[in-house]
Amino acid sequence: MGPLQWGDVPTAVGALFAGGAAWFAFQTIKSQRQQIGEQRQFIGEQLRFMAEQQQNLELERGELRAAAEDRRTAQAKRVRMVGRKAGASTDGQGASTPNDHWVVTVTNDSDAPLREVEVWFGSAYSSAEVYEWNALWNPARTRGGDRLMQLVDLIGAGRVVCFESQHYSPAAVHNNPPVVFFTDDNGARWSLTARGSLNSTAQQPGSSPPSE
Repeated sequence: MGPLQWGDVPTAVGALFAGGAAWFAFQTIKSQRQQIGEQRQFIGEQLRFMAEQQQNLELERGELRAAAEDRRTAQAKRVRMVGRKAGASTDGQGASTPNDHWVVTVTNDSDAPLREVEVWFGSAYSSAEVYEWNALWNPARTRGGDRLMQLVDLIGAGRVVCFESQHYSPAAVHNNPPVVFFTDDNGARWSLTARGSLNSTAQQPGSSPPSE
């Protein structure tokens, strides 16, 4: 080993410091990259958590809306309307007379009263006769109970009311099926067809049905 060349000392020291600085810079960059990676992972986990929370909130809101809709329609869904065509007969000579009117029974199977109940046939014909009814009565032998107004103020829980249309041609009977309109215990107005189609309605009590 030769004698130390003092002229090389600054170069060696500079190289040493440069190497140290480079190592520290590398370690700093490595640490920063690790921190950035951890931050990205944390942010990703938070985003997934927030997405799951949002999904849970949407499900809860959907369940609350469904429960609210069930409560809103609970009473209306327990109203039954049965319509049948009537009036057909055959005489002793075999000549037949076709059906010429509707007979409709409206049953309140709910635990609360119905108000402002009426039956319309098509959009132009209101009921000709309205009377109390008992499900045990034979319609062929009984004409019903007390007569009521076309717009029935109240049908109590478990009660039945019968509505009859005017007498008209078989074609008019066929083209004007019955629809019952009623107000539930919460003040909502509903329409119900003989096929079971239940809808909220803008129809005003005592007025002809709005055109759909």
